[in-house]
Amino acid sequence: MKTIGNWILAGTLLLFLGTETSAASFQELDERIAVCNLALKNALEMPDRGIPRDLLQRSRGIAVFPGLIKVGLLVGASYGQGVVLRRDENTGLWSRPAFFYIKGGSLGFQLGAQSTDLILLLMTEASVQRLLEEGFILGADISVAAGPVGREASAETNVRFESGILSYSQSKGLFAGLSLNGASLVPDKQANETYHGAGVSVQDVFYENMGVLSDNGRLLMKTLDTVTP
Repeated sequence: MKTIGNWILAGTLLLFLGTETSAASFQELDERIAVCNLALKNALEMPDRGIPRDLLQRSRGIAVFPGLIKVGLLVGASYGQGVVLRRDENTGLWSRPAFFYIKGGSLGFQLGAQSTDLILLLMTEASVQRLLEEGFILGADISVAAGPVGREASAETNVRFESGILSYSQSKGLFAGLSLNGASLVPDKQANETYHGAGVSVQDVFYENMGVLSDNGRLLMKTLDTVTP
């Protein structure tokens, strides 16, 4: 019975992956920002296994996807909703959060629903700009690697810094690792217009300082400011 349930859940998710994201209200989107802030704080508060602060200080952007869902059968599938912020190379200031979703498949023989908080460090301006393109695929359009953590950072940073994106995941489910190659990062146009206003694009949010800045948005930016002065 449990196996049948897993197959039903997987089929439902696979069907959903081929559709657009469902509409969310302004309040729901604002709450999503708050959840992203909590996931980021949790990642930063792990002294030995957390994201190295010096890497955050060198990054040009950050993506936070709390509760990324992965259902694995013969072909795995994943889906998550979150936000991306760009850091200005000259001023060091963070942009307002823009809404994205991530989806994709990876080969493997996993069973069961699994969840993780995913954080991506965008290490170059080029990696941020690629997010503006439709159909952006991790591992194909730009390199992605598992980021070094805690005290390991100093020994591994020089090698991994060559990657455009560094990935971090804090597992809540059954899996410890996470393969991102083949996953797509897609701007959530509907969510961005619902939250920031009609006609406001991700580029407007990143480069023109346009859009809404709520209390939850300020708190997320404050969390980043504490580690990227």
